[in-house]
Amino acid sequence: MSRVIPKLLIVEDEKNTREGIGRALKFDYHVEMAENAERAIQILKEKRFDLILTDVKMPGMDGVTFVKEASKMDPEVISVVMTAYGTVETAVDAMKSGAYDFLIKPVNLDQVEAVLKNAIEGRNRRQKKEETALAVIPKKKEGKTKVFGNSANMKRVLKLVEQIAPARSTVLLTGESGTGKEVISNLIHEKSDRSNGPFIPVHCAALNANLLESELFGHEKGAFTGATSRKEGRFEAANGGTLFLDEIGEIDPSTQVKLLRVLETRSFERVGGTDSIETDVRVIAATNRDLRAMVDEGTFREDLYYRLDVLNITLPPLRERREDIPVLLNHFLSICAADNGKQIDGFSEEAVEALKKYSWKGNVRELRNVVEKMTVLSHSKVLDVDDIPPYILNEKITKPAATVEDETLNVSENEMQLIVRALKESNNNKTAAAKKLGMSRRTLHRRISELGLND
Repeated sequence: MSRVIPKLLIVEDEKNTREGIGRALKFDYHVEMAENAERAIQILKEKRFDLILTDVKMPGMDGVTFVKEASKMDPEVISVVMTAYGTVETAVDAMKSGAYDFLIKPVNLDQVEAVLKNAIEGRNRRQKKEETALAVIPKKKEGKTKVFGNSANMKRVLKLVEQIAPARSTVLLTGESGTGKEVISNLIHEKSDRSNGPFIPVHCAALNANLLESELFGHEKGAFTGATSRKEGRFEAANGGTLFLDEIGEIDPSTQVKLLRVLETRSFERVGGTDSIETDVRVIAATNRDLRAMVDEGTFREDLYYRLDVLNITLPPLRERREDIPVLLNHFLSICAADNGKQIDGFSEEAVEALKKYSWKGNVRELRNVVEKMTVLSHSKVLDVDDIPPYILNEKITKPAATVEDETLNVSENEMQLIVRALKESNNNKTAAAKKLGMSRRTLHRRISELGLND
């Protein structure tokens, strides 16, 4: 059986560095190169890659911003950044943007090869585990799922999944970004009578209008410049199964018309073709936008909206199912620790409480990112409050922490005043005061010493 060679995109403005790395890696990877981030984005619109190796400091778009854009275009691509500014802050920024790892320039080629190899192997392990944003793990061969999360809101969602799955009707999944819409679409497919057929996702916002049309419906040879052969579209590939259209609110008016026709007639033509092709596909669409408002604005077709919104599930944000956070934390920790070769036993109670109080604007996706960040940067067996990214703790410190005689802590007070007041309200019980402030007792002791508040 022949080895599958990974595809690597190198983004580096310095020609000698770019070409030198490319020559060194060309025997193990299908290598393409770009001299800047803007050119790399154009390449990513046309081709898919397993890995990206990018410089941070480049003219125009910097590497950290580029990693964010690349992750939006293809959530599966693995990015590694190179920086001559090897500070912890740079590493955290890059990893927060979606990077797998970072290298300090001038890079050591042996280290580059090792990091890229580990990235590919880690991705393969994750794929085998069926990792999901909602921690839904299928049992082998049974096609059944075990869901981590028993909140009332999640029970409501799963009840709807059970009702919707056997139907043939289209489904519209709505909710904030990062709430797990693709996971739920997978679950609906798994529980349907199409589970033996393919499940094919398409991220509509990642492709321009022409590329999206070709991706969905395929094209004939010669249909446009670069169409050197016939290509099968996703509607053909998903025949007998489920097609998941993510970010459906981003598609252009022309594609909306063609999508409507497929939903109405269950047939389509390839781009540049005239033959009508029939397809038996269940469509599940997802969006974090208000499609009804877009209809009112005239940016989304009303007839398509009603075709898509036959059955609807709205996924709750993480802040509305906080009781599920502890089990999700432990699930993601087990994955991240294994992927990064770490031995970490769990989270302290103080850390769990602090993470439960955070607003989680990025929802489950953000939580998983934070767990990985904490796992990579920690040197302890137990993840504590000190391991939590500062922006999470700062949000808790600046919010009301307690009420005494109907008087809430003033968010405009500085940290010293907050600590003094928390100690007073807790009768100088440092454990209770630390809990009010959303920090560990150890952190509180350190801050008391640093601020000169010792008795």
